[in-house]
Formats: sequence, C-alpha cells, structure tokens
Amino acid sequence: MAQFFFPQAQEIKADNSETLRYLGYKKIDIPEENIFKLVEECSSQMQTVLQARTCWETFDLKVEKINEEKSLISFADFSFESKDLARNLKDCTKVTLLAATIGPQVDSLIRKSQIIDPVKAAIFQACGAMFIEVLIDMTNKKIKEEALIQGFTTKPRYSPGYGDLSLQMQKDFFRLLPCSKLGLTLMDTLIMAPEKSVTAFIGLKNTSSKGTLRSSP
Repeated sequence: MAQFFFPQAQEIKADNSETLRYLGYKKIDIPEENIFKLVEECSSQMQTVLQARTCWETFDLKVEKINEEKSLISFADFSFESKDLARNLKDCTKVTLLAATIGPQVDSLIRKSQIIDPVKAAIFQACGAMFIEVLIDMTNKKIKEEALIQGFTTKPRYSPGYGDLSLQMQKDFFRLLPCSKLGLTLMDTLIMAPEKSVTAFIGLKNTSSKGTLRSSP
C-alpha cells in the first residue's frame, strides 16, 4: 500500500548554497551581494507557493544476472533489463518506488518571470531544483528510518533517464503509484507536469534477521 507525505511549505527549508550551486557557483566562489540577496528573495517567494507532495511503495525485488552485459530486474508484475540499475540494486531484496512534486504554482512562477525578468527566471529555476531535492531528501529520510527499524539499509536513489534506464519507465511509476493524487501527470514526451517533480527507485538491502519490511507483492 502506498504511503504519502504532504509537508507544509514552511517545512521545506531553503538551502541557498545549493541554489547557488545550481546557478554554477562553486563552494569556493563568493557571489556578489546583490546575487545572494536575489537568491534569498526568490527562495522566500517560491516557498510561499510550494505544494509539496510525495508518495512511495515498497515491492519485493529479484535481480538476476543474465550475462556480463545484461541483468533482469523483477518486481510487482513485470520485469525489465537494466545493467546500471541492477548495479545500483545489488544485494537488495526490496525496492521502493518514489514520486514527488513541489506543485504547479512553481511552474507558473517560473513562466511568469521568464517574460518579465530573465535573471530572476534563472534563479527561480535553480530554486525549484533545490526545493524538490530538499523534499526528496526529507522523504528519503522517512523511508530510510522505516527501513532501518525493519533491518534494512537503503541504496542511493536512481531515477529513470539515468544510465541505461529509459524514460519509458515513467509509465510504470504512474501505473504502480497513485501519482494523480499528487497532482502529477505524464505527458506524451514522458516529461512530468508539474516540471519540478521526480520519480526514483530506492533499493533496500537486508542487514539483519528482521527483514520484515512491509511490501507489495
């Protein structure tokens, strides 16, 4: 059964150093004072329109190595090949599918600023990337805490579109997770709307005799 997490906007704490990183600044770089103030201003403005929503569900997992170049991944009601995801899921017996979004008002804010102020639009884009990452990290922490209680550790998340994992996999996320309850839709291009949204796999590795984390068949 899917689990949901709908934190309030004020719970999604801005990380302006991360926003600066998305803007191309390195840790050793010191941005001009006016840029830093603009980042703070844009972060505060975007935070007021966040509609943070996430859901996830855990499934029993089987990863079979076919040969040096191919591995078969099976969970829920289907199987597919992916060498890169199989490497990420090595030694895992369960996998969590996760979907998250920070809402349509973020897209609207970015679109409006693109017409009036391209500089702010670029900063809003970076703020949006930062906020969705913060939300994913918050959700990942919940998944990790639940997994640890049940005797599992979690692997780093892995999203469709990375490595050899096709964006076609988005269709299966939308089939297996109640993404519509988050306000998510999948376009013909396989891009999600709202734009600042993420899907990801999180592998769970059994590290104790407990190993009883609830999962869907």
